[in-house]
Amino acid sequence: MDIIRLIFAILLPPVGVFLQVGFGLQFWINILLTLLGYIPGIVHAVWIIATR
Repeated sequence: MDIIRLIFAILLPPVGVFLQVGFGLQFWINILLTLLGYIPGIVHAVWIIATR
């Protein structure tokens, strides 16, 4: 399942975070980072998936 989450984290970072943590604070932080820049959203999503 982590492979699917990582693929979503690269294509659509908020979806990858949502699959890992749901509608929590990290999800909203990731949406903000993705809106500010696509790369920070990807980095944050991969970090969330890798550490949990």
